[in-house]
Amino acid sequence: MLTLPMFLAVSVLLLVAGVLTMVLKRNAIGILMGVELVLNAAALNLVAFNAFLPEKSPGDVRLDGQVFALFIIVIAAAEAAVALAIFLNFYNNHATIDVDQGSTLQR
Repeated sequence: MLTLPMFLAVSVLLLVAGVLTMVLKRNAIGILMGVELVLNAAALNLVAFNAFLPEKSPGDVRLDGQVFALFIIVIAAAEAAVALAIFLNFYNNHATIDVDQGSTLQR
């Protein structure tokens, strides 16, 4: 039987992996993957807390956590599309996606 602390432990592992990826990677795609891991950790928390919430009445279906997780997935997809477009444009101009080269964007 899966319990809430098990879900929270997986969520903490995802969060730590995402933050470490964002901090340690110099590659823009790696940083984007770290952001996605953090968003997935938040979605997992929402779904886990929703699953273990006590029911108001028998047969009561609560989908609050799943709906918010769906919003997180949609926002993550939009964020990934915009970020990849920015990275492709940066690569076309500078032939690298190293984030340390981002200071050259200033005019």
